[in-house]
Amino acid sequence: MPQSVEPTRQIHLDFHTSEHIPGVGARFDKGQFIECLRTARVNQINLFAKCHHSWCYYPTRMGKMHPSLTFDLLGAQIEACHANDIRAPIYLTVGWSARDAEEHPEWCQRERDGRYAVTGGNTFDLAAPPAAPRPVCSWKFLCVNTPYGALVEAHVAELCEAYSVDGLWLDIYQVQRPCYCADCLRGMRAAGIDPDDPEGALRYRSESVLRHQARVREILHARHPNATLFFNGTTNTNRRQNLEYAVFRYNTKLDLEDLPTTWGGYDKLPLRARLFHVTGKPLVAMSGKFHTMWGEFGGFKHRDALRYEAAAMLASGCRVNFGDQAHPAAYLEPATYSNIAHAFAYVDAIEEFAIPGRPLSDIALWFTAEPESDEGVAKMLLETQHEFEVVRSEDGQDLARYRLLILPSATVLSVADTARVEAFIAGGGRVLAVGVCAPGNGADSVSPATYQEDYTRVGKELADDLPPAEFRNYKAGLRFAPRPGTTILAQIFEPYFDRTYGRYCSHQNTPNRLDPSPHPAAFRAGNVLTLAHPLDQLYYHHGARVHRQLFRNALRLLLPDPMLDVTMPSAGRATLLAQPHARRHVTHLLYACPMKRGRCEIIEDIVPLRNIPVTVRLPVTPQRATLVPGRQPLFLEPLPDGAARVIVPEFTLHGAVVWE
Repeated sequence: MPQSVEPTRQIHLDFHTSEHIPGVGARFDKGQFIECLRTARVNQINLFAKCHHSWCYYPTRMGKMHPSLTFDLLGAQIEACHANDIRAPIYLTVGWSARDAEEHPEWCQRERDGRYAVTGGNTFDLAAPPAAPRPVCSWKFLCVNTPYGALVEAHVAELCEAYSVDGLWLDIYQVQRPCYCADCLRGMRAAGIDPDDPEGALRYRSESVLRHQARVREILHARHPNATLFFNGTTNTNRRQNLEYAVFRYNTKLDLEDLPTTWGGYDKLPLRARLFHVTGKPLVAMSGKFHTMWGEFGGFKHRDALRYEAAAMLASGCRVNFGDQAHPAAYLEPATYSNIAHAFAYVDAIEEFAIPGRPLSDIALWFTAEPESDEGVAKMLLETQHEFEVVRSEDGQDLARYRLLILPSATVLSVADTARVEAFIAGGGRVLAVGVCAPGNGADSVSPATYQEDYTRVGKELADDLPPAEFRNYKAGLRFAPRPGTTILAQIFEPYFDRTYGRYCSHQNTPNRLDPSPHPAAFRAGNVLTLAHPLDQLYYHHGARVHRQLFRNALRLLLPDPMLDVTMPSAGRATLLAQPHARRHVTHLLYACPMKRGRCEIIEDIVPLRNIPVTVRLPVTPQRATLVPGRQPLFLEPLPDGAARVIVPEFTLHGAVVWE
C-alpha cells in the first residue's frame, strides 16, 4: 500500500477481559467513544475481535463471545469509527489464548523436554493453586502448526465476511524458540529435520509461521484487497530469526512495538526504525499511555512525555501509535484522551515534515542482531548527534552512497560481505572497526587478550576531551600486530595481573603497568581505523564517557565533515529526514532527559535549548531554512564547502529545521 494510506495518529485499544468481570460493554456509548477519539485527533484505532483470554467481542461461530457481553461491541465500534472517517483495523490474538490453551493442550507450544512454552520462565507456576497470586504477563504459547492455526484462519474468514475490514492486527507471532509439539515433531521428521538440531528446528518453526501468514493474507485480501496486515512480534530486532528468515515479509506495514519507559529506554526506536526503513514499508512506532507496560489499568504517563515520544517517532520517519486499555465496561477514559490530545495536536501540526520521509546519512552502521553491539554503537551515535542509516548482510544495499561504515564488535563478515566492504574501501569509503578485525586494517595478526581488563592511553590525534592518562577498559581489547607504516593512535597498557584470590590489589581492579604493551588500542591504515576494544559493549553495559568520547574522536578523525553536524548536550537527539516528494530535507531536534525511577524511565523536567548550531551538507544546497512549528525564518549561512548552517534560537522538547 502507498505510504500515504497509513494514518499518522493511531490508538491501540487493548481489551483483554476476564470472564470473571460482569457487565462487559455496559457503558459503551458511541457518542462518548467518538468524542474521546475526535478530541484526541485520532485517525485510526485498533479494535478487539478476540483477546488473550480467548473471548470474542462480536457474535462468532468460530469461538465464544465474552459471557457477560450482550451485543456486537466490535461492530458498534467499527460503525462509529467509519461514520467519522476513522480507520479501524481489527485485532486478533494468536500466540496467547488462555481458554484455547486450557481446552486444547495439544495446541500449545512445547519445549524439547515436553514442558509448555510459557512467558516469564520459572515465574509462571503451572501447578499453582487457583488462589495463588499470578505474575504479570503470564501466558502459554500456542502453535499455528496445530489445528489451532486453522481456527485462527477461520476467525479471519469470519471477520472478513462480517465487517468492512480496514486491516488486521494479529498479535504474538513470536519466533523466539523452536516448537516441539506433536505436530511440529511430525512435520520436522517428515521434512528430514532432526528435532535435536536447534538451527533446523528454528528454521522449521519460522517456515511454519510464514506459511500460516501467507494463508491469512490470502483470506484477507480475497475479500478486502486494500486492507492492511500486520503480524506483531515479527519486527523484534533482538531475535535474529526475524531478520534471517524475513518473518516480517507478509506485513503490509511494520509496527514497531515499544514501551520506552520499561522496555529498555528511548534509544531503541531510532535503531529499529533505521533498520526497517530499508523495506520501503510504512512504519508505525508504538508506545503507550501507561506508566509501566501494556495491560496496565489506571497508569498514566504525563502529557509532555507523550508529546516528546510522538515527536521522536516522527523524527525517525514513523507514524505514531499510543496504546490504551479500555475498561471492561467499554468506555474510554477522557483523562487519557486529553493527554493523548496534547501529543496528537502537535503531531497534526508537524507531521507533514516527517511523513513520508526516511532517515538520510553518510554514515552506515552494519547491523549484527546482537543488542550489546548494535545498541551500544547506536547509543554513542545518538548521544553525539550523529545521524546514521543501517545496513545488514541480507539486504545487499550498495555501500557506495555512504562515506563511513561502522563495523560493531559482533560483526561477522561472510566472503560476500568481505568483498562488499573491500569494494567500499577501494572506492574511497572509510571504515571504523570497533573491536573487530576489518578488511584492509593494516595489521598482520589478531589474537585475544592476555588479561581480562586493560587500559588505554590516546595519542594527540584522538585526545580531544580525553584525559592525558591511562583509562580503564572493563573488557580487554583484541591484540593486533600492525604492519610497518600503520599509524598508531592509542596504546594499550596491561594490568600487572588479573584479580584473583591469589593475587589482588585494592577493592576492584589491578592497576596498569608503567610501560605500554606492544599492541595498539587504536590504529589507522589508509581509510580504515581500528579500535581494539569493544567500545560498543563497554558503553552498553558501563556507559563510561571516556569510551564514548574515544569512539566520537575516531569517527570525526575519519569523517570531520558529516552530512549532519549538530552540537547539543548528550540528551539531545538529531535526525535528518529526506522528503523527495516535497523537495526538501528536515532536521529534527529533540531534547529531554529521561530519569530512572525504580524500573521506569520518566520524562518530567522540560527545559528549552537555545542557540543550537545546525550544519548540513546535502546533495543540493538549500536556499531557505525555517523552524517548525511556526515556520519561523532562519538566517541561512552558506559555507565554502557547499554546506549550509543555521542557528536555532530556541526550542522546547522538539523543533525542526526545514531545508528547501
